[in-house]
Amino acid sequence: MLRRTSRLLARALRTYAQKNCWEASVKFYSFWRSLAAFRVRIALNIKGIVPDEVVTVDLMKGQQRQDDYKRVNPQMLLPALVDGEGPILFQSVAIMEYLDETHPQPRILPADPRGRARVRALAAIVAADSHPLMVPRVRGYMENELKLDEPTRNTWIQHWIREGLTAMEGHLARDKETGKFAHGDAVTMADICLVSGMTGAAFFQVDTSVYPTAKRITETCMAMDAFAKAHPLKQPGAPASVGH
Repeated sequence: MLRRTSRLLARALRTYAQKNCWEASVKFYSFWRSLAAFRVRIALNIKGIVPDEVVTVDLMKGQQRQDDYKRVNPQMLLPALVDGEGPILFQSVAIMEYLDETHPQPRILPADPRGRARVRALAAIVAADSHPLMVPRVRGYMENELKLDEPTRNTWIQHWIREGLTAMEGHLARDKETGKFAHGDAVTMADICLVSGMTGAAFFQVDTSVYPTAKRITETCMAMDAFAKAHPLKQPGAPASVGH
Protein backbone atom coordinates (compact mmCIF):
# COMPACT_ATOMS: atom_id res chain seq x y z
CA MET A 1 0.00 0.00 0.00
CA LEU A 2 2.80 2.37 0.94
CA ARG A 3 4.65 1.61 -2.30
CA ARG A 4 1.49 2.25 -4.35
CA THR A 5 0.89 5.53 -2.51
CA SER A 6 4.48 6.59 -3.20
CA ARG A 7 4.08 5.85 -6.92
CA LEU A 8 0.85 7.83 -7.09
CA LEU A 9 2.44 10.74 -5.25
CA ALA A 10 5.46 10.72 -7.57
CA ARG A 11 3.16 10.66 -10.60
CA ALA A 12 1.11 13.54 -9.22
CA LEU A 13 4.25 15.60 -8.57
CA ARG A 14 5.50 14.99 -12.11
CA THR A 15 2.15 16.02 -13.56
CA TYR A 16 2.09 19.16 -11.42
CA ALA A 17 5.62 20.08 -12.47
CA GLN A 18 4.82 19.58 -16.15
CA LYS A 19 1.70 21.73 -15.89
CA ASN A 20 3.34 24.50 -13.91
CA CYS A 21 6.91 24.64 -15.13
CA TRP A 22 5.91 27.20 -17.79
CA GLU A 23 3.90 29.44 -15.50
CA ALA A 24 6.97 31.56 -14.84
CA SER A 25 7.83 34.21 -17.41
CA VAL A 26 9.28 32.91 -20.68
CA LYS A 27 11.45 35.27 -22.72
CA PHE A 28 12.58 34.33 -26.22
CA TYR A 29 15.43 36.09 -28.02
CA SER A 30 14.89 35.83 -31.74
CA PHE A 31 15.28 37.42 -35.17
CA TRP A 32 13.21 36.80 -38.26
CA ARG A 33 16.12 35.65 -40.40
CA SER A 34 17.72 33.32 -37.85
CA LEU A 35 17.14 29.74 -38.98
CA ALA A 36 18.11 28.49 -35.53
CA ALA A 37 15.44 30.71 -33.97
CA PHE A 38 13.04 29.40 -36.63
CA ARG A 39 13.64 25.88 -35.30
CA VAL A 40 12.79 26.90 -31.76
CA ARG A 41 9.70 28.83 -32.88
CA ILE A 42 8.40 25.65 -34.51
CA ALA A 43 9.04 23.64 -31.36
CA LEU A 44 7.31 26.25 -29.21
CA ASN A 45 4.31 26.19 -31.53
CA ILE A 46 4.14 22.38 -31.48
CA LYS A 47 4.20 22.44 -27.68
CA GLY A 48 1.60 25.19 -27.51
CA ILE A 49 3.95 27.49 -25.61
CA VAL A 50 3.56 31.23 -26.19
CA PRO A 51 6.49 33.27 -24.83
CA ASP A 52 5.55 36.14 -22.55
CA GLU A 53 8.13 38.30 -24.31
CA VAL A 54 9.93 38.04 -27.63
CA VAL A 55 13.07 40.14 -27.84
CA THR A 56 14.31 40.97 -31.32
CA VAL A 57 18.08 40.84 -31.72
CA ASP A 58 18.82 42.21 -35.18
CA LEU A 59 21.66 40.12 -36.57
CA MET A 60 21.96 42.33 -39.63
CA LYS A 61 22.68 45.36 -37.42
CA GLY A 62 25.08 43.42 -35.19
CA GLN A 63 22.92 43.71 -32.07
CA GLN A 64 24.08 40.25 -31.00
CA ARG A 65 27.50 41.76 -30.31
CA GLN A 66 26.20 44.47 -27.99
CA ASP A 67 26.85 44.17 -24.27
CA ASP A 68 23.19 43.65 -23.38
CA TYR A 69 22.95 40.51 -25.45
CA LYS A 70 26.46 39.29 -24.65
CA ARG A 71 25.28 39.07 -21.05
CA VAL A 72 22.44 36.84 -22.23
CA ASN A 73 24.59 34.64 -24.47
CA PRO A 74 28.37 35.20 -24.41
CA GLN A 75 28.60 33.26 -27.68
CA MET A 76 26.56 36.07 -29.27
CA LEU A 77 24.34 33.68 -31.22
CA LEU A 78 20.59 33.25 -31.49
CA PRO A 79 18.33 31.93 -30.16
CA ALA A 80 18.23 32.14 -26.38
CA LEU A 81 15.38 31.28 -24.05
CA VAL A 82 14.80 32.36 -20.47
CA ASP A 83 12.45 30.14 -18.51
CA GLY A 84 11.56 31.85 -15.24
CA GLU A 85 14.46 32.11 -12.83
CA GLY A 86 16.40 29.23 -14.35
CA PRO A 87 19.66 29.52 -16.31
CA ILE A 88 19.49 31.03 -19.77
CA LEU A 89 19.09 28.35 -22.42
CA PHE A 90 20.97 28.57 -25.71
CA GLN A 91 21.68 26.48 -28.84
CA SER A 92 18.53 25.53 -30.74
CA VAL A 93 18.85 21.76 -30.41
CA ALA A 94 19.47 21.96 -26.67
CA ILE A 95 16.44 24.24 -26.29
CA MET A 96 14.25 21.87 -28.30
CA GLU A 97 15.33 18.91 -26.17
CA TYR A 98 14.62 20.93 -23.04
CA LEU A 99 11.14 21.74 -24.32
CA ASP A 100 10.53 18.08 -25.04
CA GLU A 101 11.59 17.06 -21.54
CA THR A 102 9.66 19.74 -19.70
CA HIS A 103 6.61 19.70 -21.96
CA PRO A 104 6.57 16.14 -23.28
CA GLN A 105 3.35 16.12 -25.30
CA PRO A 106 3.34 16.05 -28.20
CA ARG A 107 6.84 14.63 -28.21
CA ILE A 108 9.39 15.65 -30.82
CA LEU A 109 11.81 12.85 -29.95
CA PRO A 110 10.77 9.20 -30.30
CA ALA A 111 10.22 7.06 -27.23
CA ASP A 112 12.74 4.37 -28.22
CA PRO A 113 16.53 4.83 -27.95
CA ARG A 114 17.26 3.91 -31.57
CA GLY A 115 14.58 6.22 -32.83
CA ARG A 116 15.92 9.08 -30.71
CA ALA A 117 19.44 8.41 -31.99
CA ARG A 118 18.28 8.51 -35.62
CA VAL A 119 16.28 11.70 -35.16
CA ARG A 120 19.16 13.40 -33.37
CA ALA A 121 21.56 12.36 -36.14
CA LEU A 122 19.28 13.65 -38.89
CA ALA A 123 18.80 16.91 -37.00
CA ALA A 124 22.57 17.27 -36.61
CA ILE A 125 23.14 17.08 -40.38
CA VAL A 126 21.52 20.51 -40.61
CA ALA A 127 21.94 22.05 -37.18
CA ALA A 128 25.52 20.92 -36.49
CA ASP A 129 27.07 20.32 -39.92
CA SER A 130 25.75 22.46 -42.77
CA HIS A 131 23.99 25.41 -41.14
CA PRO A 132 26.94 26.62 -39.01
CA LEU A 133 28.96 27.18 -42.19
CA MET A 134 26.56 29.84 -43.52
CA VAL A 135 25.68 31.89 -40.44
CA PRO A 136 26.31 35.68 -40.29
CA ARG A 137 29.59 35.47 -38.38
CA VAL A 138 31.03 33.13 -41.04
CA ARG A 139 29.75 35.29 -43.89
CA GLY A 140 31.13 38.37 -42.15
CA TYR A 141 34.55 36.77 -41.70
CA MET A 142 34.70 35.78 -45.35
CA GLU A 143 33.78 39.29 -46.40
CA ASN A 144 35.78 41.40 -43.94
CA GLU A 145 38.81 39.26 -43.14
CA LEU A 146 39.27 37.06 -46.20
CA LYS A 147 38.05 39.81 -48.58
CA LEU A 148 35.95 37.38 -50.60
CA ASP A 149 33.44 38.92 -52.97
CA GLU A 150 29.74 38.13 -52.80
CA PRO A 151 29.66 35.56 -55.65
CA THR A 152 32.48 33.62 -53.97
CA ARG A 153 30.76 33.77 -50.59
CA ASN A 154 27.53 32.55 -52.11
CA THR A 155 29.33 29.69 -53.86
CA TRP A 156 30.66 28.60 -50.44
CA ILE A 157 27.23 28.81 -48.82
CA GLN A 158 25.43 27.00 -51.62
CA HIS A 159 28.03 24.23 -51.59
CA TRP A 160 27.49 23.43 -47.91
CA ILE A 161 23.72 23.69 -48.20
CA ARG A 162 23.82 21.12 -51.00
CA GLU A 163 26.16 18.89 -49.02
CA GLY A 164 23.79 18.87 -46.08
CA LEU A 165 20.65 18.30 -48.12
CA THR A 166 22.32 15.57 -50.19
CA ALA A 167 23.21 13.73 -46.99
CA MET A 168 19.71 14.23 -45.60
CA GLU A 169 18.06 13.03 -48.80
CA GLY A 170 20.30 9.95 -48.84
CA HIS A 171 19.17 8.89 -45.38
CA LEU A 172 15.52 9.79 -45.82
CA ALA A 173 15.17 8.06 -49.20
CA ARG A 174 17.00 4.92 -48.06
CA ASP A 175 15.74 4.30 -44.54
CA LYS A 176 12.61 2.26 -43.86
CA GLU A 177 12.03 4.42 -40.78
CA THR A 178 11.11 7.37 -43.00
CA GLY A 179 7.36 7.78 -43.27
CA LYS A 180 5.05 10.71 -43.76
CA PHE A 181 7.72 12.63 -41.88
CA ALA A 182 11.45 12.15 -41.43
CA HIS A 183 10.92 9.48 -38.79
CA GLY A 184 7.61 7.69 -39.01
CA ASP A 185 4.29 9.47 -39.18
CA ALA A 186 4.73 12.07 -36.45
CA VAL A 187 6.73 15.30 -36.49
CA THR A 188 10.10 15.11 -34.77
CA MET A 189 13.10 17.33 -34.26
CA ALA A 190 14.48 15.93 -37.52
CA ASP A 191 11.62 17.50 -39.46
CA ILE A 192 12.12 20.82 -37.69
CA CYS A 193 15.78 20.89 -38.66
CA LEU A 194 15.08 19.69 -42.20
CA VAL A 195 12.56 22.47 -42.77
CA SER A 196 15.03 25.07 -41.53
CA GLY A 197 17.66 23.70 -43.91
CA MET A 198 15.29 23.75 -46.86
CA THR A 199 14.25 27.30 -45.98
CA GLY A 200 17.90 28.34 -45.93
CA ALA A 201 18.28 26.75 -49.35
CA ALA A 202 15.47 28.93 -50.66
CA PHE A 203 17.12 32.03 -49.17
CA PHE A 204 20.30 31.26 -51.09
CA GLN A 205 18.59 30.13 -54.28
CA VAL A 206 19.58 26.47 -54.10
CA ASP A 207 17.45 24.16 -56.26
CA THR A 208 15.73 21.70 -53.91
CA SER A 209 13.89 19.70 -56.59
CA VAL A 210 16.81 17.27 -56.62
CA TYR A 211 15.92 16.27 -53.04
CA PRO A 212 12.42 14.83 -53.60
CA THR A 213 12.01 13.11 -50.24
CA ALA A 214 13.21 16.13 -48.31
CA LYS A 215 10.99 18.35 -50.44
CA ARG A 216 7.91 16.16 -49.86
CA ILE A 217 8.42 16.14 -46.10
CA THR A 218 9.07 19.88 -46.01
CA GLU A 219 5.88 20.61 -47.94
CA THR A 220 3.92 18.34 -45.58
CA CYS A 221 5.35 20.15 -42.58
CA MET A 222 4.75 23.62 -43.99
CA ALA A 223 1.05 22.79 -44.42
CA MET A 224 0.87 22.64 -40.61
CA ASP A 225 0.22 25.81 -38.60
CA ALA A 226 3.09 25.15 -36.20
CA PHE A 227 5.54 25.38 -39.09
CA ALA A 228 3.77 27.93 -41.29
CA LYS A 229 3.34 30.49 -38.51
CA ALA A 230 6.98 30.16 -37.52
CA HIS A 231 8.34 30.85 -41.02
CA PRO A 232 10.96 33.61 -41.08
CA LEU A 233 9.02 35.77 -43.54
CA LYS A 234 6.00 35.79 -41.23
CA GLN A 235 7.89 37.33 -38.32
CA PRO A 236 7.90 41.00 -37.25
CA GLY A 237 10.33 43.06 -39.32
CA ALA A 238 10.67 40.49 -42.09
CA PRO A 239 10.54 41.60 -45.73
CA ALA A 240 8.03 40.22 -48.19
CA SER A 241 10.75 38.08 -49.78
CA VAL A 242 14.47 37.50 -49.44
CA GLY A 243 17.30 36.73 -51.80
CA HIS A 244 20.51 36.44 -49.87
